Amino acid sequence: MIIRPLRTALLAGTALVMATAAHAQDYTITVWAGGSNDNDIYRITAIEMAADILEREMEILGEEISITVDGRYNFASWDDFKQSVTLAAEAGTGPNIVVTSHGDIAPWAQAGIIRPIEDYIDLDSWPVTDIYPNLMEISSFEGVQWGLPQDAESRPFFFWIPHLEAIGYTAEQIEALPAAVEAGEYTLYDVLEDAAAIQEAGLVEPGLGFYPRVSNGPDYWQFYLSFGGEIQDPETGHLVLDTEAMTGFYQFFADAVAAGVTRQAHIGTPWDQWYAEVASGIAGLWHGGTWHYARYTGREGLEDFFGNVQFTLIPAGAEGVGRSNTITHPLVYLVTSTGDEDTAFIAAELIKIASEPRINSLHAIKSAHLAIAESQSEIDLYRGDRWAREATERLLPHASAMPNHVRFGEYWDLMWGGLESVWSGQKSAEEAVADLEVAVVNALGDDIIVR
Repeated sequence: MIIRPLRTALLAGTALVMATAAHAQDYTITVWAGGSNDNDIYRITAIEMAADILEREMEILGEEISITVDGRYNFASWDDFKQSVTLAAEAGTGPNIVVTSHGDIAPWAQAGIIRPIEDYIDLDSWPVTDIYPNLMEISSFEGVQWGLPQDAESRPFFFWIPHLEAIGYTAEQIEALPAAVEAGEYTLYDVLEDAAAIQEAGLVEPGLGFYPRVSNGPDYWQFYLSFGGEIQDPETGHLVLDTEAMTGFYQFFADAVAAGVTRQAHIGTPWDQWYAEVASGIAGLWHGGTWHYARYTGREGLEDFFGNVQFTLIPAGAEGVGRSNTITHPLVYLVTSTGDEDTAFIAAELIKIASEPRINSLHAIKSAHLAIAESQSEIDLYRGDRWAREATERLLPHASAMPNHVRFGEYWDLMWGGLESVWSGQKSAEEAVADLEVAVVNALGDDIIVR
């Protein structure tokens, strides 16, 4: 087999010890990418490019290998993707590489579905050393480097500029909004006031003044942070329920519904409808992801994004309460337990090559994601893109991530259930948080701290 000589040549820099086999070694590397669409195709294409590079490197070293990349990204949903990976892993038919949420690392590592990438590549070599340290940390679990970040992103707050102008904002005030949000001078309750003013002016229909995400997602944890919440205790690693912050978070959405600027039946709105409405001024203020830029300016036909949309951090909860923030929820490349050690080594090497700045920048710009490495700001394609440049500068320095905790998913489900009960009017914010406290203590025990 060629893998040990390959490892020696590519990782240690020593001379290649030629394999005895005269024929080419053939490998098929299967890649499954969750949460992807046509704009995200470089999650797979980058691996194909890496395969071509690795084949050429080995040819120069005097060895012939053939790598076929078999990619799939057309899963019905994130839940469908994750279930497919889990079931395929149990059957021994899973992919060799998965592109998934960093939140899957903890449970999949404990379940034996993935292998530590640090066992197959040198973490002290380029391009790994160029990747932002916080993204490397997000891709690790319990001190082990399980994967490499595939992309970075952030989840900003958006304002439809013509509506702000119509309710009295000057161009200078709109330009200053990002700084005002960052400083805590413009808060979530200012959002509700502006959303109400936009509706009262007849600029949008009732319930469309503040138009949140239409399904569960990491975005909603940002509003918990906005009211001063903490998700994980840095000293113990335990999850944290801050009851005061959670109450403020829940109450804000109850107040949005009560003010008539957000619909009580908003959750479940079709995503295609939501995208069309926020990208055309049918809605007033909303929150979303940096990658939405590609959808707004592409499929939705928004030609002058910067003339129509202002973007900021998620505002602090109220004056003197909490902090402005954003969450980054990067996807990661992981090597699975499917296949033998030689195949795993090839898969890891392809991930490493695909992480090189120029290759990753193709994905970042096509899909409106953000860079994984500092040097990407020097790549012409990346630095020449206004959205990538401004979003990186404005958002990433303030971004935090959800924890890689094996039981975080349970906490997340309970938090979302509580929010839905408040949003729908079934419970008050106080009742929902009291019930949430009982539920998380019963479910998680010593794994969660209640404050």
